[in-house]
Amino acid sequence: MAPRSTAVALTVTIAVGHATLAAAADQGLGKDLAATIALQGMPCDKVVEAKRNSDSDYTATCKDGNRYHVFVDSNGRVVVKKL
Repeated sequence: MAPRSTAVALTVTIAVGHATLAAAADQGLGKDLAATIALQGMPCDKVVEAKRNSDSDYTATCKDGNRYHVFVDSNGRVVVKKL
């Protein structure tokens, strides 16, 4: 392989690896949000989309269509509000 081809292959490998790590992190976040929602007594079978609004503040969309605002309030308590 020519040096240029090797560099291109390495760049593609790094990009794919980064995307895989990001997807794994998103999956973990989705599971954490789903567990948090369930612990608050609200239905959520699986989080399919999560948007980080700010530090400790998320909007989660569940597979069943329910949407929630999950955040930590000024007292340090986790709050889940249905949107």
